[in-house]
Amino acid sequence: MLNTDDLRFFAAIADAPSLAAASRALDVSPPAVTQRLRALEERLGVHLVDRAGRHLALTDEGELLAERGRAVLESLGDLDEALAARRGQVVGHLRIVAPLGFGRRHVAPVAAAFQQAHPQVAIDLLLSDRIGGVPSGTWDLAIHVGEIAQAAPGLIARRLAPNARLVCAAPAYLAARGTPATPGDLRDHACIALRENDEDVTLWRFRREDGAEERIRVEPRLASNDGEVVRRWALSGRGIILRSEWDVADDLRAGRLVRLLGPYALPDAPVVALLGARRARAARTGRFLEALAGTLDPPPWRSRSG
Repeated sequence: MLNTDDLRFFAAIADAPSLAAASRALDVSPPAVTQRLRALEERLGVHLVDRAGRHLALTDEGELLAERGRAVLESLGDLDEALAARRGQVVGHLRIVAPLGFGRRHVAPVAAAFQQAHPQVAIDLLLSDRIGGVPSGTWDLAIHVGEIAQAAPGLIARRLAPNARLVCAAPAYLAARGTPATPGDLRDHACIALRENDEDVTLWRFRREDGAEERIRVEPRLASNDGEVVRRWALSGRGIILRSEWDVADDLRAGRLVRLLGPYALPDAPVVALLGARRARAARTGRFLEALAGTLDPPPWRSRSG
């Protein structure tokens, strides 16, 4: 007979690309995962996982168990939450995904404060600059920085805060290399690229005052997937960066960085929350989203400008 521990165990396997990844998610050794999976299969009398390939693949029976098991766990969670709501409490497990830099600065403090205010809520915060690579079934709420043309089926997008993209450099760099007057001048400058979200990060798109778009392909000599590294390179005078307003606003106000190409607009990168229609109804998800939205209204990167 199956129990909820079995369902949670197999849900972790179903959400992982390999048994090794499942063992990390479950915080147990790979042999322990393999042994428990074999015991579960023997108890049920069916094969749940195809071990022939390098990547984990569920059998038809495994797909059935994963699908029905998630439904059972969600129903139990809903029941637990409904009963807690009658007592005026917020309970449950809240799984949040957020970009590395933005999550560290703006999401993590809210998560800690929210859990302290609601001790019966357990929060897992995963920071990653490749949110698209994190299966949507593994999180309740995802924070994305950047425009979303259309949310994936079954997801709801809620804009939390405006955020512009800016081109900037340190005064020392500009003193040594000069200040670009047009986007085309960037071809003669040292540009620094931030590789994130699988975007084409060396194609910088500008819109002139007359509305026409100008695209410039930069050839960075320095590039990183870490926004803090890119920002520090710029601060040290190594080149020109294209960064989110939230990340460089304090440096611009303090004069550590100088905004460039002011007449040319770049595509905005608003802060957006993504959540499933079912998860959106959970009290813990809604309450946390309210708490996070409250800290971003007005946006802290703009509220200190005066």
